[in-house]
Amino acid sequence: MVAKRYQHTYWSANNNMGHEIMSYCVALKLSRGLVFMSDTLTNGGFDNISEYPKTFSWGVLGERQILLTAAGNLATSQAVVSLLSEQTKARDGRSPSILKAPTMFQVARAVSKTLAEVIDISSKGQQKAGSTFSATFILGGQIKDGDVHLYLIYPEGNFIEVSKERPFFQIGETKYGRPILVRAFDPLMSFEEAVKLLMVSFDSTIKANLTVGLPIDLNIYEENSFTSPNSIKITNENSYFQMVSNGWGKALKESLASLPKFDFDDLISN
Repeated sequence: MVAKRYQHTYWSANNNMGHEIMSYCVALKLSRGLVFMSDTLTNGGFDNISEYPKTFSWGVLGERQILLTAAGNLATSQAVVSLLSEQTKARDGRSPSILKAPTMFQVARAVSKTLAEVIDISSKGQQKAGSTFSATFILGGQIKDGDVHLYLIYPEGNFIEVSKERPFFQIGETKYGRPILVRAFDPLMSFEEAVKLLMVSFDSTIKANLTVGLPIDLNIYEENSFTSPNSIKITNENSYFQMVSNGWGKALKESLASLPKFDFDDLISN
């Protein structure tokens, strides 16, 4: 079986310590699969804004599919992705490959170990979590005969799995787009409904934070398909995103206007 891989140049984190992925990335676990959405802007200063993909995938057709999205230091995240890709091509077996791991839990362990090692090498003398070389990942996927899993991987190298109490993960600039997810996300919703919800979340974030912006990468994995995710790039010219953005803004104003009028006397009497 042939694995689908992304090719990356290995970056030394020490050569790019100030270049941060000022991201907003979200992953939802639905009853029918996974939805990943991430912006593509990076921030090396006000005069150095670039576009880089932040979501990557590896797979073996009919056997497994793995998705990974990153926020934090660009060099660190690219080094981790490069190492994971190189390990899938290694023939000596010295480093465990995510394409050979028997479970998604073992894949999560391999990714977290790689992240911790990259940060440790790059940030000697600094605390890992507070280091300029820090990065956080969301990992999702499925291996044949297993369920779909979704993990949040911390810079320290530990990780947690999604739960009923925490049915989705966000990394990067999370606060602006979180309220609509908390209020409206339902694991039983369709992929189409989930994408619409994420567009509202991203639009709220983009409106509030200049370091997050279009284009946005959307990746959808359907449970038990074991094929590459359906990938779509959403640009400024995307008419549906613009319609959602304008419609959501209008709907908020109308909803605010429809609420009962505030009266100071009522507040004092209560």
